[in-house]
Amino acid sequence: METIINQIIHGIMLGVMYSLVAVGFTLFFGVLNLIQFSHGEIFMVGAFLGLIIINTLSVVLGIQNPVLLLLAAFAISGILTGLISILFGRITIRPILQAPPIIALLTTLAAGISIRYFVMAFYPSGSEPQRFPALLPDWQTEVGGVLLRFDSLFILVAGVLLIVCTYLFINKTKMGIAMRAVAQDRETAAMMGVNINRVIDITFVVAGVLAASAGIFNGLYYREIIFDMGALYGVVGFSAAVIGGLGNIFGAIVGGFLFALLASFTSAFIPGGSAYRFVVAFTFLIVFLVIMPRGILGFRRGKREA
Repeated sequence: METIINQIIHGIMLGVMYSLVAVGFTLFFGVLNLIQFSHGEIFMVGAFLGLIIINTLSVVLGIQNPVLLLLAAFAISGILTGLISILFGRITIRPILQAPPIIALLTTLAAGISIRYFVMAFYPSGSEPQRFPALLPDWQTEVGGVLLRFDSLFILVAGVLLIVCTYLFINKTKMGIAMRAVAQDRETAAMMGVNINRVIDITFVVAGVLAASAGIFNGLYYREIIFDMGALYGVVGFSAAVIGGLGNIFGAIVGGFLFALLASFTSAFIPGGSAYRFVVAFTFLIVFLVIMPRGILGFRRGKREA
């Protein structure tokens, strides 16, 4: 029982990161009606920006307070990643919104590969894993055989707060309502006075901020980042969004946690499972979609939500 609870805790922590990336995929699909296959690279860029900010503040400016470093990393990395995401959207996505879906797929896939190898080529020793500073306390305790770590609790609480804030933004603000309107019917929303281009920009900002936060969480937990980590997180995030039902934010969150729990239990209870956890998880994805092709909370035609 203790092992099961420990794996649930680990899966929930991973699920936070997967869900933050998956929400970005579902926002793009809901508002733009396309899959942004380079979103995993935006996640990676956010992690590297967080590392650059922490190193700059600690080495150049001499700031050693971990709380200030964390706040600065999340805030500045989120802003910069959001701006990069907007620029990416205006250059690569907006010109092809009316093109066939295969064009968007190839364009975003190629752009993601370009971003990945740009970081590898121009970041110092970019092809090697980069050490991420251990800013969170090493505190941990065992309660009834269940191991509780501060970094896991921090990621869980901060991630849930981000998810709640995203939900409130989408459902309680004018811009969020505009995003939902565009997701339902872009032409009608434009006729009603909604600025479509502005909605698209805000969609990229929200997705970029969430991806940057997930990237920093990943660095804090694993203590290292690498230029190609966005490839895996992109596939996992997209898979989580599909499991939950593309176009549904709650579905993306549910899919993220389900995918993470499945991978976590595979690692724990199958001999050598850590090497096969994604094999099992993606096999489950195939079987699941055969049974429920719309996903857990997938929309029917005309019922999409952002």
